[in-house]
Amino acid sequence: MTARAAELRDQGADVITLSAGEPDFNTPSAVCEAGIRAIRDGRTKYTPVSGIKQLREAIRKSFERDHGLDYGIDQITVACGAKQVVFNALFASLDAGDEVVIPTPCWVSYPDMVALAGGKPVLVACDESRGFKLRPEALEAAVTSRTKWLMLNSPCNPTGAVYSRSELLAIAAVLRRHAHVYVLSDDIYEKLTYNADFATIAAIEPDLYHRTLTVNGVSKADAMTGWRVGYGAGPLSLIKAMNLIQSQTSSHTSSISQYAAIEALAGGRKHIEQFASAFLRRRDLVVARLNQADGLSCRMPDGAFYAFPSCAGVIGKRTPNGTIIETDTDFAMYLLDHFAVAVVPGSGFMASPYIRISYASSLEDLSRACDRIIAACAVLT
Repeated sequence: MTARAAELRDQGADVITLSAGEPDFNTPSAVCEAGIRAIRDGRTKYTPVSGIKQLREAIRKSFERDHGLDYGIDQITVACGAKQVVFNALFASLDAGDEVVIPTPCWVSYPDMVALAGGKPVLVACDESRGFKLRPEALEAAVTSRTKWLMLNSPCNPTGAVYSRSELLAIAAVLRRHAHVYVLSDDIYEKLTYNADFATIAAIEPDLYHRTLTVNGVSKADAMTGWRVGYGAGPLSLIKAMNLIQSQTSSHTSSISQYAAIEALAGGRKHIEQFASAFLRRRDLVVARLNQADGLSCRMPDGAFYAFPSCAGVIGKRTPNGTIIETDTDFAMYLLDHFAVAVVPGSGFMASPYIRISYASSLEDLSRACDRIIAACAVLT
């Protein structure tokens, strides 16, 4: 999709890209200045594998301040984005054939990273009728003696689903019966919630604190995707093993980025309220407009910056040039090739027939894109 969108742009097409998983805001100026200051101060050498002490201390304080989580500085590791934190954890912990329970729809990289580490992804479908969220009974049915991890992502990419405190406690009740299962809690979108209060499982269930890796970063909430700073906190033995993996791969994330991230975490993060307010307005516009499109149905997401409409109503329909839309990928390509709107097929997130739309774009672009999507659906027969 990305390659095709770039090709169309090269041909002069006015492509509106709603496929990017990153905020469209610039990194806050104070954070940028901290990075510039680090360069000028010569902070350009190798750092400890786990990250500079000042950053890990800022992370430790943020966990304590935001969630009451008490981690020692050696229980915290910094990597090249939350993605590498997840990757390191899986590589450090999985033996061949170990199972990882992954509620779907899920982020596209989860199953592949499990497979790369020699594990077996166990995909558990979570219906839209239940808010795209994992039910305790479904988790119970999925756990076996080989289960090593449960992966939880809240707010969720791609659905925007947010687990409530009571829903997490119900999941925790199942996990208490299976002491061999660890939890990977991917909280990267935690600051971007709208109609729901955020909760993280290690904070609300003390029994799971010692077998939970809590993953986060500055990419989404602080508009720092390109800086590549993610972090994780969890059991000391796991963190040490993750650091060993990282020492043989990337060594550490950019020293300059680490100093900038200190400013992001310790500088008050006043920009987050502005970001979240803008995303809320965009979300309301996009969901309302998508529900006007013939054949689409869009649930209101509670977090992140994605809408995940069902396109079941367009499957089987015919385009003006006679092509039958058989899958969500067909529909996404139709939107791109004929209406110059780039979205992501739901099949990439292990859920069909859906499409993912990022509303991390201007209101003007979102409005124009929705006009095109509505027009695209209107001419299907």
